[in-house]
Amino acid sequence: MTGLVILLVVVLLAVIAVLVVVLLRNRKPAAPTAPAGPQDPFRDTGEDALRGDPRKLKAGDLVEIRGTTYTVRGSLHFTEQSWGWTEHLLDDSTGGRKVWLSVEEDPDLELSLWHEVPSATVTPGPATIDFDGRRYAKDESGKAKFTSSGTTGLAASGTAKYADYESSDGALLSFESWAAPGEADKWEVGRGETLLRSEVRVWAQGG
Repeated sequence: MTGLVILLVVVLLAVIAVLVVVLLRNRKPAAPTAPAGPQDPFRDTGEDALRGDPRKLKAGDLVEIRGTTYTVRGSLHFTEQSWGWTEHLLDDSTGGRKVWLSVEEDPDLELSLWHEVPSATVTPGPATIDFDGRRYAKDESGKAKFTSSGTTGLAASGTAKYADYESSDGALLSFESWAAPGEADKWEVGRGETLLRSEVRVWAQGG
């Protein structure tokens, strides 16, 4: 009887050993983990978690700026060589007031609120521009490619010229032209102001 028990134990151990060998041979190696992309060590991820991330805004999202809630109608995504930024068309809850929110990392997050000034007659070019009681100095200018998403009133893609000015007290003045190649520039003027990160809250609406 004792010999039979020992034989059964030996057989059972042999079966287990065979199963282990088969399992080890059939096990697939774990897929290599993709290396993480470069991360900004100074990025305030806690602020993004608390107030939402303006870098991820899309059509349909809600944005609260200084107590006023807007809906993102559409977005323009600009690229100029290795540099990029986004401008979001915002509409308040009454549908009556439209503004633009500019989101840029250079390298820190920069947020600016823009109001169109259709009555302006100034054009870019000079080193300084006097407008509405302020003197603005030229900051930068160029031409960028853009793609459009949502509702912006512009084509799905194209190019735009721009020129940015800034006053000594931090007020912003921007010019953009969407004229096709060969056409005369028709400058749209915007008056802007820099926003604090704490003044902007984002509610993503999914999708």
